Amino acid sequence: MYRVAAIGDRDSIYGYSAVGIEIFPTEESQEAGRLIRRLSENGYAVIFITEQLAAALQTELDAYRDDTIPIVVPIPGLSGNTGIGMKNVSKSVERAVGSDIISEDY
Repeated sequence: MYRVAAIGDRDSIYGYSAVGIEIFPTEESQEAGRLIRRLSENGYAVIFITEQLAAALQTELDAYRDDTIPIVVPIPGLSGNTGIGMKNVSKSVERAVGSDIISEDY
């Protein structure tokens, strides 16, 4: 059975444990990178990561973009939404359908 994890600062991800998601608190991008590699090798299908950490690990996260498992999903942290999550969704949709159908720029 696949598992779900959340990586980020403790205050941003603490609530995810209430719904059964395993949390891995860290604010260090190097440690978050190691966690993603370890979790992907150990049966985690979905990994939520705060946008602040995702921004620092963009090159590493790109390596998982074409994989079906794990799915790495940037989430807003307590400091707010940076828009990285929506940009990633937009890129994925554009690759899938061949056109940017999400952008509000017409």
